[in-house]
Amino acid sequence: MENIDLINSFSEFKDDKLIDRVTLMAILEDVFRNALKKKFGQDDNFDIIINPDKGDLEIWRNRIVVNDGEVEDENKEISLSDARKIEPDFEVGEDVSEEVKLFQLGRRAILALRQNLISKIHEHDSTNTFKYFQDLIGEIYTAEVHHVRHNVVILLDDDGNELIIPKEHQIPADFYRKGDSVRGVIEKVELKGNKPVIILSRTSSVFLEKLFEQEIPEVFDGLITVKNAVRIPGEKAKVAVDTYDDRIDPVGACVGMKGSRIHSIVRELGNENIDVINYTNNPQLYIQRALSPAKIVNIKLDEEKKYAEVTLKPEEVSKAIGRGGHNIRLAGQLTGYNIEVFRDGIEEEDVELTEFKDEIEDWVIKEFSRIGLDTAKSILELDVSDLVRRTDLEEETVQNVIKILKEEFEE
Repeated sequence: MENIDLINSFSEFKDDKLIDRVTLMAILEDVFRNALKKKFGQDDNFDIIINPDKGDLEIWRNRIVVNDGEVEDENKEISLSDARKIEPDFEVGEDVSEEVKLFQLGRRAILALRQNLISKIHEHDSTNTFKYFQDLIGEIYTAEVHHVRHNVVILLDDDGNELIIPKEHQIPADFYRKGDSVRGVIEKVELKGNKPVIILSRTSSVFLEKLFEQEIPEVFDGLITVKNAVRIPGEKAKVAVDTYDDRIDPVGACVGMKGSRIHSIVRELGNENIDVINYTNNPQLYIQRALSPAKIVNIKLDEEKKYAEVTLKPEEVSKAIGRGGHNIRLAGQLTGYNIEVFRDGIEEEDVELTEFKDEIEDWVIKEFSRIGLDTAKSILELDVSDLVRRTDLEEETVQNVIKILKEEFEE
């Protein structure tokens, strides 16, 4: 292969990958020097002249003229008689520059050289892709579904870059088909070997924050600030918003008339139920708002332990806890407090569930307590189906507990 043909071949990569001229020259020189090292043992006495735009390539080997029979290093020294074959007036001690033709490297070396170049170009391309997406971490990105697998969805963007959505970053209600356009937030970028792995997330709280920024002009303009956002993907979310402009109602602006503004966000998140509340520096008021729609009788705070003891009327407890305990769990995450619910005005005949630990297993008691049901009466007030739905307990287990409570408590 002639020099010009090889360079023209290399220039195809320059056009395809949009590599600048300086970078291509550096890659080419590095590849050629590796080939020279393999052929001659070292490359520090070679000059490589490359012009990828014109397809010019010249390799020159520099050697010192020594007397015949005194050559110790054939790569760096040349005998006087051989030097004078190049130019008849050479003398001992002078420098000789001799062009090395590409074919002198050997056919295998040329093929290896080409493969090495392809590898270097791809490595350069992967590094640029990695850096590009590193700068986009935390930003919304849109790509098209290319392939759907059991545990991962593979996407391609307009530039042919591959992104993935692992199962844990998919909203449970999501359904993907080839060709669908999908939005998510760039969660992280990893390098596996030389290949960048770009992970897109639809379950991240950052995705919710960025959707507010995209869909609500006042958030985009900075008039309203999203102070915090927490989610149980596909189920429920809570977002605390604030503004420095007293003329703006941040909650009203985010929700819109009859929910018109937030509707597109809800739809994007698989009909996730989104509570928007006003942020405040007052922790008691913040917790009260976070537990909405429940109405609170009293709150006791332990600032040091970040613990909140919340008292509610019995009929408000289920509202505070929410379906599956979602409301109280998100309220705790939003405010940063460990919130525990207590009923106001429990009658004397009511008994703590822990009193039945000899008959009810401890893990069952803890499961009821997790959703705020810590007395016999609180459980007996609800039907079996509701208890099964709100806990991780089997129906048979729930029925056994109710039977025990009725026999012992109502006796």
